[in-house]
Amino acid sequence: MIAVFIEVHNGQAKRSSLEVLSEAARLARPDGSRVTALFAGGGPAAEAGEAFRFGAAEAIYLESPALAAYSAQGYALAVAGWLEESGPDLVLFAATALGKDLAPRVAALLDVGLVSDCTCLRKGRDGFEFVRPAYGGKVLLTLTMNRRPALAALRPNVFKLEGQDQAGGQVVVKKIGIPAGAIKGMVTGIENAGGAELDISEADVVIAGGRGMKESANFALLEELASLFPRAAVGASRSAVDSGWIGHQHQIGQTGKIVSPALYMAFGISGAMQHLAGMSSSRCIVAVNKDPEAPIFKAADYGIIGDLFEIIPRLKEELGHSSDYGRKGSPPV
Repeated sequence: MIAVFIEVHNGQAKRSSLEVLSEAARLARPDGSRVTALFAGGGPAAEAGEAFRFGAAEAIYLESPALAAYSAQGYALAVAGWLEESGPDLVLFAATALGKDLAPRVAALLDVGLVSDCTCLRKGRDGFEFVRPAYGGKVLLTLTMNRRPALAALRPNVFKLEGQDQAGGQVVVKKIGIPAGAIKGMVTGIENAGGAELDISEADVVIAGGRGMKESANFALLEELASLFPRAAVGASRSAVDSGWIGHQHQIGQTGKIVSPALYMAFGISGAMQHLAGMSSSRCIVAVNKDPEAPIFKAADYGIIGDLFEIIPRLKEELGHSSDYGRKGSPPV
């Protein structure tokens, strides 16, 4: 059995979790393994239908008043307890902020290993093989685990989201008892900065700015450019975030978020190793910089040497003339 933990936001399963579920279904298909979608916190709702549509044969809801809001200790105890009872061979998480918080705690409770930030997953002769970048993306490690269950967190936007013909599945609600005092802290509220914007780790297109943007007001140019693409978000280098020009939730790199969009456009970003580690798995990279020696050009598929404040308006004008933009389901790369 393969179990996939599903994150839910505003009553909907997160796309990154559904990508993981799709990959689990692909892995399970050759030998007919069962795929289970694991939810925590609420009762059965519309997200179960999404889980079935993307490959789950059953949906398990771990239910407890203590799980109504996310807490690292409560969720880890609930998930680890169910995994000990059910005994899956493989447990998958999305490598989101929540997944990176929860998965290591579950692994510690089960006393098993965890491979984080996987970009490839396959079945080998001796079990599952996990591939992940290392040393800032300069090498790829292939890892196997000899203890069960094997735990892994998969990088968002890397694995294809594929719907299944399966119409439905079994829904099971399991009551969970969380010991008093086990939860040391929990989320009491979530405040979205700037409205309901798309998280950069789940965007198909990322428009990113660095120190070359000069000031916070100029990030409005990137927001306008992003509005011309479907499923686009604005990102930033650490230097831009440290300067206070944009919020930390937009930071890309080793100390920020890892992104893997179909199209990554970097404006005024020099391309420090720490930043490249956060976006090098993008499928198409376009860099704009006045410095022809900027390291970002070594990682870019397309490079423009010039003043970003001259190039952005020309890009906006060109994209604005394209009537199909904003209506297609994916960027033209």
